[in-house]
Amino acid sequence: MTIDHHAPPPPSGPVSWDKDFAHRLLADMVRIRRMEEKSAELYGAGQIRGFLHLYIGEEAVAVGALHALAAADNVVATYREHGHALVRGLLMASIMAEMFGKSCGCARGRGGSMHLFDAKTRLFGGNAIVGGGLPLATGLGLAAKMRGEDRITACFFGDGAVAEGAFHESLNLAALWKLPVLFCCENNLFGMGTAIERAESQTDLCVKAASYDMPARRVDGMDIVAVHAAMQQAVQCVRAGQGPAFVEFQTYRFRAHSMFDAELYRQKAEVEEWKARGPIHTFSARLKAEGKLTEEEFLSLDAAACAEVAAAVAYAEAGLWEPVEDLLKDVHTP
Repeated sequence: MTIDHHAPPPPSGPVSWDKDFAHRLLADMVRIRRMEEKSAELYGAGQIRGFLHLYIGEEAVAVGALHALAAADNVVATYREHGHALVRGLLMASIMAEMFGKSCGCARGRGGSMHLFDAKTRLFGGNAIVGGGLPLATGLGLAAKMRGEDRITACFFGDGAVAEGAFHESLNLAALWKLPVLFCCENNLFGMGTAIERAESQTDLCVKAASYDMPARRVDGMDIVAVHAAMQQAVQCVRAGQGPAFVEFQTYRFRAHSMFDAELYRQKAEVEEWKARGPIHTFSARLKAEGKLTEEEFLSLDAAACAEVAAAVAYAEAGLWEPVEDLLKDVHTP
């Protein structure tokens, strides 16, 4: 199979959601976009340090997918997880403080951008290791099954993780034991700077997942309506006790792999073509065409997101560093 790097065609058909739900999901995409844009600015100013992987362009996946989950479900993410954390219910202020390395961050400033964690919302990381979340998700699924809990685990990972042994081991065990795990592949066509067709002899990732005897489907990850519908169907299947499922969301990051990335591996024309199918403006355009959104309402959503970002930055800037005497706290020896 040859991967088409051209953006998928525009979505067709009306949006069946009511206005309130549509506005809620649109607002979440805008919140992610404004938070990520500000994070890039703060990184350039030296206020956020270390690695920073932005989610700009992929917002429809996190928003559409996570809104199909229940509060009791588990979420495991990657190092590009700021959007997942925000939609899952973490306060933006807590996320921003964590990226600043402040003690008031969600991981007390010890995790930073790649290790956001919050037990209350059942967000079990942020993981800096490619594919590292897959066995964790399988373990969470096993725990839920052994305890008889009505709880599924949604595991997000990129196309680059499919080349890792942990991918195959995790899918195999989840299928073998019929675990309630939903494997969500955010395929943005590049594993760091390597195009998927240069790394995978079989680029149809659903074929790989289906080989482990689980339902697998590919979805336009730039279309939030399609993302949400596919996720709802997959969640229903997994929650019914039918074992794991796999969904590939074909998406595209508009920014470089990380803030350290010189991005010499893809053509500007390709990026611009995908930007023209950006999930925020295409969805808002559909809503406007259907009379479910006015320009004034969109500007109000955007203004609220910008105000939330400003408050989060102020909170992070005012936050305290962890005292030196506490640096060995939680460090244990046998």
